[in-house]
Amino acid sequence: MKSLFRNFFIITFFIQVATSFSQVLVKGKVVNEYGIALNETVIINNKNKIIETTDAKGFFEIEKEGLYTFQKKGYQLKSLYLKNKEFYTVQLTLNSLELDEIIVTSNHIPQKLKKATASIAIVSQKDIQRSNNTDFAPILNRTPGVFMQNGALNTNRITIRGIGARNLFGTSKIRAYFKDIPLTNGSGETTIEDFELASIANFEIIKGAVSSIYGAGLGGVIHLNPKNANFNEFSIQPEFSVGSFGLTKSMLTANYGSKKHSFKAVFSDTYSDGFRENNKYDRKTFTLNTNHFLGKNDELTFLTSYIDLIAFIPSSINAEAFRERPESAAFTWKNAQGFEDSKRVVFGLSWRHNFKDNLKQVTSIFTSFRNNYEPRPFNILKENTFATGVRSRFLGDFKLFNKKLDWTFGAEFFNDVYNSITFENLYENFPADNGSVAGDNLSDFKENRNYYNIFSEANYHFSEKTTLTIGINLNKTWYNLEDRFQVSENNPDQSGAFSFKTIVSPKIGLSHLISENLSVFSSISHGFSPLSLEETLLPNGQINTNLQPETGWNFEIGTRGNFFNNRLFYNLSLYRLNIKNLLVSRRTAEDEFIGINAGETQHDGLESQLIYKWIENKKLSLNMFVNITANNFIFKEFIDDKNDFSGNDLTGVPSSIFNAGVDFNFQKGFYGNINYQYVGSMPITDANNLYTDAYNLTNLKVGYVFSLLKEIKVNTFFGVNNLFNEAYASQILINASSFGGAAPRYFYPGNPINYFTGINFNYLF
Repeated sequence: MKSLFRNFFIITFFIQVATSFSQVLVKGKVVNEYGIALNETVIINNKNKIIETTDAKGFFEIEKEGLYTFQKKGYQLKSLYLKNKEFYTVQLTLNSLELDEIIVTSNHIPQKLKKATASIAIVSQKDIQRSNNTDFAPILNRTPGVFMQNGALNTNRITIRGIGARNLFGTSKIRAYFKDIPLTNGSGETTIEDFELASIANFEIIKGAVSSIYGAGLGGVIHLNPKNANFNEFSIQPEFSVGSFGLTKSMLTANYGSKKHSFKAVFSDTYSDGFRENNKYDRKTFTLNTNHFLGKNDELTFLTSYIDLIAFIPSSINAEAFRERPESAAFTWKNAQGFEDSKRVVFGLSWRHNFKDNLKQVTSIFTSFRNNYEPRPFNILKENTFATGVRSRFLGDFKLFNKKLDWTFGAEFFNDVYNSITFENLYENFPADNGSVAGDNLSDFKENRNYYNIFSEANYHFSEKTTLTIGINLNKTWYNLEDRFQVSENNPDQSGAFSFKTIVSPKIGLSHLISENLSVFSSISHGFSPLSLEETLLPNGQINTNLQPETGWNFEIGTRGNFFNNRLFYNLSLYRLNIKNLLVSRRTAEDEFIGINAGETQHDGLESQLIYKWIENKKLSLNMFVNITANNFIFKEFIDDKNDFSGNDLTGVPSSIFNAGVDFNFQKGFYGNINYQYVGSMPITDANNLYTDAYNLTNLKVGYVFSLLKEIKVNTFFGVNNLFNEAYASQILINASSFGGAAPRYFYPGNPINYFTGINFNYLF
């Protein structure tokens, strides 16, 4: 009996000892830049090379403290020292050279890019850093299918697959989000160029009709994903740069991350005299992004951005001035010293909750406001907008016929109130150096603009290789206009309401993995773009209820893949986008337009992207990229008054765009890139009797990274834009009219050769 008791005691003792040595000491979770859990992430102990992996929800448990390397295909390696009895949130950054392996979230259901049934472009942090972090255009214009014209830092027009090209001033018919916060107002106009590039981690761009997900989105959606702070890190990063035309830019980035909470703040101050007359630009921004993991099932994120901008406006010039005096401003804008003084704030709060492994919800509330004062030669505009909204969706999965089905269902409501007042501009009655002077009140409007979307999407996995996507969106949009100006014979009361019919936008797509590294996809999707209240107003003050929103169908096939052991990545898409109820802004005076439905357009195109790793070793990384956009956009049917433009090329869109570049990075710290872009000619008029000249641009940037002491990393850089001093039109004003016998002002001149240089310090505490 004693022997039995002794043996039992010994066995129990050794079990307890073994258990104590094998107990879990470190726990954590691995996520990507969007906070999406990364399953099957490999965790390597740098000392004994023991390998662990994360589970389906991204969680891991490790028995011993030490230095570990986190490895996930499609993401950059990350090393972190893990201490006993601590919980860590480990965030991985995407690798721009393995795009098909990354997880995209812009279609609401997270999935690998190579399984997506839509055409999605990723603009990575590396793509952003190829340029001078001041101008959006060089970055977006390297994306196939996307074209950004920029007459100045504050004067831009973005088109996707030709959609939005007919908007005269700014970007329209394309939606944009800063994380979950809409940047598109109630009239469908979008401004993203005011935001600080250094606060953006990457862009996800869905090209084509996307109304099945986001409601009004005929051309596509641009997602600006803000930089998140690194967890378990405290750092400060000041940067200062200078450049041509009086450019000075200072920035300060602060990062604080604990094991469950992170805070990143970015302040920037940008000033430029500009290449042209009346072209000064002065912008200050502050962006704060925080992430909080409250437990295994709850995550809270907070995002706010403040922008204070004063930018003068040189406007467009005629052909003679464009050839002989490209630095000149339009005569009237110069004398009036036209400018915009804008203050803008956006705010969003998102809550993610996991009910269980296969069911969670994401709810975001957001608000924004913008105040703007803009003296123009024809009047002085004072406006403000206040917007609020909420977007909530459930995500889950279940088995259907023994196959997995991922689904999402949700709704979004948006309201903005827009107030606008105009005054006479009496600048002509005062000395030229006085600039604009406000006179009598000309108008006073209040617009209440609303919409809601109810949406659903599902991915049904027939097998590990084949996925069917079905989506549908129901949208309702309505406006109310209050004319608060005194009513008279010459100024009829324009108050009224306009409500669109409910629009249903479906989508169906299919993707198939031919092999682990090669996939094909196809999709059919519907899209629409609503009218603005201004476009519905007739000269007699009545609202034109006969106008219809532009609608269209996008048909697409494509393929993605990588070869040669992940050294070559490619993306190829062929599409046709048919638009009906083409909306035309017919100009009736210098600042007066009316909208008409004038016909149909047909957008046929090819988009191709190729990335190749020439050399990838410990001493040198050498990569190249080639992007091709080929457009055949025509007016299928277009009758404007007595003019029949059917069969003509679509105005304001280049026939082709070609981008190529080389990036290199030496282990010792020297890096750089050179980029070449060709932009084909663009029709300036609907009659196609005037085209721009095609042009070629070459930009380069080089830099050197080194360590100063153990905690400080220094990055010095120098760049040149338009290396060969090409004369070109960086933006055009289509169908410009002539007033008072003056020649039409079609052209915004691009900047001649210009440079930038700077230094960045990263101090890691």
